[in-house]
Amino acid sequence: MHLARFTDLALRAIVLLGARQDGPRLTVDDVAKAVHAPRHHVAKAVHRLGQLGVLETVRGRAGGLALAAGAASTTVGWLVRELEGTGELVDCEQPPCPFRGDCRLRRALRTAQHAFLAALDEVTIADLIAGTSVPLPLAPPPPR
Repeated sequence: MHLARFTDLALRAIVLLGARQDGPRLTVDDVAKAVHAPRHHVAKAVHRLGQLGVLETVRGRAGGLALAAGAASTTVGWLVRELEGTGELVDCEQPPCPFRGDCRLRRALRTAQHAFLAALDEVTIADLIAGTSVPLPLAPPPPR
């Protein structure tokens, strides 16, 4: 299974913000620096997490990002479904596959996808952040 970079960034942002719950609010720039990703990619992920009710975003001088109340009980499986969608792993229509009527591979991949998401349904945000700490200031990205 493979998660899109968007989903990866969203999950990393959640872990980072969850680990920093007791500290000062972080900004999109802080998160981008910590996860070594472009600011605009992180901003899109954070925006979507806000729409889903997982993150709270506050504008202004005392603003920043934080996990929303109740977000800790959200499952990773639900988040992945919301961020990735529920489409099949392979597209049997474009180009048309001659085996699509009776394809064992498609069924096997669908079964694996359901098992993957079922395993993630057992993990909550609280599980991801339990015992995790991130020191501030955040480390600079590694040299290229």
